[in-house]
Amino acid sequence: MAHEKIVVIGGGTGTYTVLMGLKQHTSNVTAVVTMADDGGSSGLLRDEFGHLPSGDVRRCLVALSADRQVNRTLRALFEYRFDKGNGLNGHSFGNLFLTVLTELTGSVELAILEASKLLNVRGTVLPVTTDNVRLCATLEDGTLIKGERNIDVRTVKPDLGIRQVFLSPAATVYPPAKDAIRNADILVIGPGDLYSSVIPNLLVQGVPEAIRACRGLCVYVCNLMTKHGETDGFPASRFVSEIHRYLGSSDAVDCMVVNTGKVIRTQLSNYADEQARPVTLDLDRCLSLVPQVHRADLLAEGELLRHDSARLAKLLLRLGTANRREHSGATVSAKRVD
Repeated sequence: MAHEKIVVIGGGTGTYTVLMGLKQHTSNVTAVVTMADDGGSSGLLRDEFGHLPSGDVRRCLVALSADRQVNRTLRALFEYRFDKGNGLNGHSFGNLFLTVLTELTGSVELAILEASKLLNVRGTVLPVTTDNVRLCATLEDGTLIKGERNIDVRTVKPDLGIRQVFLSPAATVYPPAKDAIRNADILVIGPGDLYSSVIPNLLVQGVPEAIRACRGLCVYVCNLMTKHGETDGFPASRFVSEIHRYLGSSDAVDCMVVNTGKVIRTQLSNYADEQARPVTLDLDRCLSLVPQVHRADLLAEGELLRHDSARLAKLLLRLGTANRREHSGATVSAKRVD
């Protein structure tokens, strides 16, 4: 699998988890990342300097950094967040560093490249677009919400569903990202917040077309939990049907991956205030939307509900191997992976 070209599309913790697992097996992995954040350190730096927000890119760079002692120290620096000081409080060192690099190099693309060299990244991190965009959403009653931060943490009519999300202004895909998607052997979409991390990539002109043109295996990794204000009550099928909607295709996704690991009560209690619930698997409906649904215990140990990066990476690589064998003449069928 070392020579398989793997592309992961997303943002946030979900993409970080996938990349952490994949880098243990290959350096031929590319992260294509949304850059529409306008909250926290990224948002403040965006407002002050006018550069694209660096938070999701920073996390991908950290995830793909090689596991050497010097890189462990650099990763800790990039993830360090100041908790005092009138000017620095709340800022991530990595975000500040990428902002400085963008100032010095003149572009976010060159800043990412220089940071990748410094962190000895095993793979490539690409912005999905270099256009300066804002994420917007229209609610069921027509209310307009502007900004990823306001969509991610809904305080405006949080009990109303999202009718549509879009970018303002319209954006075009960064050409290297488009090429990476089209030429992927394994294309991984998700997991991550549906409307504020994953779908923003699909809103960029050229991305849906590139995904539809990709001849590799396209895998959607479903979220573990719903999110209040975004995906309240969504079963697994609703996640994939929304991916289809923004891709403009009902057959671009070849299979989806869902967790069957049991969530324990103490873990779930951590999400009571967020009104988050485990995503339910409506298998028959999912199988009507995608050719295959792969089920496995993918839960990481710990108090927070996260995918286990090692298990998820191994599963994705096995799916890629099975797909390659199938297309070389050896038929492989696996509706369940345990």
